[in-house]
Amino acid sequence: MKRLIAAAALLALAATPALAKDMQFWNQTTHEFSSVKLAPAGTTNWGAEQTANDPDNGVSADERLKITGVTPGTYDVRVADKKGFTCVVKNVEVKAGGKVAFAIDEKQIAGCK
Repeated sequence: MKRLIAAAALLALAATPALAKDMQFWNQTTHEFSSVKLAPAGTTNWGAEQTANDPDNGVSADERLKITGVTPGTYDVRVADKKGFTCVVKNVEVKAGGKVAFAIDEKQIAGCK
C-alpha cells in the first residue's frame, strides 16, 4: 500500500506545473517580437512579459523563447514588434513535456496589421 501511495504522489508531482519551467515558444514567423504575453483563452488577463526571459528581451524569427509562469492549457497569445505590429493569436494550445510548448507561424498572424 505504501508503494502505491508513493507512486501516486510521484505521478502527481510529474503532472504539476513544475514541468512548465522548461516550456518554449517557437517563433516560426518572419517577425522579431519584442513582446510575447499569454492570457487564458477568451480573457484579457495578460500574464508576465515572456521576452524578459531572453538576454536581448526579444525573440527573433526561428528563435525559441523560454516560457515561465504558465501551465499547460489553452491561451490567447499577444505578440508585438518594435515597428508597431501587434497580433493576438487565439486559442493556442500550450503543452508541457515536449521540446516546444507552442509555435506561431505566418498563417496565424496573416490577418493582423
